[in-house]
Amino acid sequence: MIRSALAVALLLALAACSSPSTETAPPQAAAPAQSEETAPVNPLFAASTLPLQAPPFDKIKDTDYQPAIEEGMTRHLAEIEKIANNPDAPTFDNTFVAMEETGELLTRASRIFFALVQANTNDTLQAAQVELAPKLAAHSDAIYLNAKLFDRVKAIYDARETSGLDPVQLRLVEKTCTDFVRAGAQLNDADQSKLRALNKEESTLSTEFQNKLLAGTNAAAVEVDDVARLDGLGEGGIAAAADAAREKGLADGKYLLTLQNTTQQPVLGSLTDRELRLKVLEASETRTSRGDENDTRAIIQRLAQLRAERAQLLGYPNFAAYSLADQMAETPENAVKLMTDMVPAATARARSEAAKIQKMIDADKGGFKLTAADWDLYADQVRMAEYDLDEAQVKPYFELNRVLNDGVFFAANQLYGITFKERTDLPVYHPDVRVFDVFDADGSQLALFYADFFKRPSKGGGAWMDVFVEQDGLTGTKPVVYNVCNFTKPANGQPALLSFDDATTMFHEFGHALHGMFSNVKYPSIAGTSTSRDFVEFPSQFNENWALEPTVFANYAKHHETGEPMPQELVDKIVKARAFNQGYASTEYLAAALLDQAWHQLPADAPLQDVDQFELDALNRYKVNLAEVPPRYKTPYFAHIWGGGYSAGYYAYLWSEVLDHDAFQWFKENGGMSRENGQTFRDQVLSRGNSEELAAMYKAFRGKDPSVEPLLEFRGLK
Repeated sequence: MIRSALAVALLLALAACSSPSTETAPPQAAAPAQSEETAPVNPLFAASTLPLQAPPFDKIKDTDYQPAIEEGMTRHLAEIEKIANNPDAPTFDNTFVAMEETGELLTRASRIFFALVQANTNDTLQAAQVELAPKLAAHSDAIYLNAKLFDRVKAIYDARETSGLDPVQLRLVEKTCTDFVRAGAQLNDADQSKLRALNKEESTLSTEFQNKLLAGTNAAAVEVDDVARLDGLGEGGIAAAADAAREKGLADGKYLLTLQNTTQQPVLGSLTDRELRLKVLEASETRTSRGDENDTRAIIQRLAQLRAERAQLLGYPNFAAYSLADQMAETPENAVKLMTDMVPAATARARSEAAKIQKMIDADKGGFKLTAADWDLYADQVRMAEYDLDEAQVKPYFELNRVLNDGVFFAANQLYGITFKERTDLPVYHPDVRVFDVFDADGSQLALFYADFFKRPSKGGGAWMDVFVEQDGLTGTKPVVYNVCNFTKPANGQPALLSFDDATTMFHEFGHALHGMFSNVKYPSIAGTSTSRDFVEFPSQFNENWALEPTVFANYAKHHETGEPMPQELVDKIVKARAFNQGYASTEYLAAALLDQAWHQLPADAPLQDVDQFELDALNRYKVNLAEVPPRYKTPYFAHIWGGGYSAGYYAYLWSEVLDHDAFQWFKENGGMSRENGQTFRDQVLSRGNSEELAAMYKAFRGKDPSVEPLLEFRGLK
């Protein structure tokens, strides 16, 4: 998952390019910016003096963020007003370049703040987030709804074909003007006032959803009194559950099974106690729909309505149509067709997998009908029977440090020539966070990379990439990039052993990191990962392919105790079993992505929906309502669409996966992993950001439009 920085700040406020809000009147001239001399002592007010402007976490206090962001908004609006009121005729330099150079304090402070809100939050940060969300939404509106500023933007846009702009400048002009229009710049005053109010309410509710989800997920963790009930978890899993209980302040002898963000939970593949499995799954599915203070359903009802109203105001039939208008998919119909075309094959395969699992249960004299809580445990037994592959055999070969250094970093070196060196002298926001220098093939510093791998109660679920500092070709600023994951932290003294899925997640998120590190774009607003949602997952999903590339795999898949490489027989089983359980994986994803589309295709005049009934009806309508295969995310805890940047955009993973497998096919056709091929991919895709039309960028790299065939073959759905 990718979360783009100031975009995240405005997104969590629900502003992004088109949001937000409020009781503020149409923008007036901003108050003079507070001078550096009179500013309070706050380390965020000045650029960091650490390498590449790395955040000085040892100096920043939780109470520093809000005043820095608020002062940053004041300064930013003053800078924008100066551009808007410039008496000189609008030019690319005095308007577009000038806008690119604004907001330094706001960008710096908000990037760090929202990184911590997601990865290491607390009451102080959450309280600040609640206060800042509507203010950031209003701030975005004050820029995008500034009539004088838009007049300048539009004048340059109208003359773009005859003013001698180069292709990248032309891209910036066209994209920026589109952003203004999508944000409501062409609405009349009355409609702009309505839009501000909608955006303010939406930003507040989205923030409330996030905070309720984190609290609900932590509260829903399942306590266990009897260690015998944890049979199947193994010593490491039991020790981790004991540690989690201690961290929560539970008495000795208690164990705590914490939840991850998805419906299915990793422990369900190990626990032999069926009653406990059912309890864990129920806790997962109901974490924010229990009628308590963490219930998110009322928020969701209103968010769906607000988005539909905003889309209508902007001239679209529904929010999905609005959201996809500037994506590669272009329309909801295109996104839905890609998914529904896969539904028959995916669900047929899932039903076939369920039948095999039921046979295994019956042969084991289980005496019960398969449920989602049983799937992973018995699917693993089917995998053992069909492929002789047991997850317990595999994990000892995927120790986290080896996967990172000898897998993820090694692959990046082989493809792109970059190298890494861990450093311990830079401050971090949590003791688990690690920092690496990244050097280019010529030995020059390319970036800094932060890695935060382990789950904790203060961290949101899932895995993502973002930046503390964006690449900026105007100033020569180099990127400071981070990855966040939610792997189970081992007990003290124990190695961090990963599943192959976890190892693949590390490759995925580092694909996003490479997209940010390799950015070589002059204008920061179209640099790095600032692309459409249905393109931004392409580099990350593409990077997953190297997890099983033979040279890479042999370099990192080594036993954590002996250092011996994984036996070829076991490697062959992993490769052979890649399509195993793809019916389940495809169906749970399609169910969530189609559910997202259903919510965001509601018209503005639709009544408030009963959340549970709407979800059931939508799953039935799209023919993905399989009792044994629940959606990867159910509506009440679907953070991607209610609290993140993927509203009406969760389909993007599948759209990008088409590009990913098609691009990997290009590598195979051209000799596979090599520096030459890696350099081509870096030069033509990873370094380009959003500096040209994305479909054209891909076609220039591939030599043709992408084909869905490699994806269908990979998933075993042909």
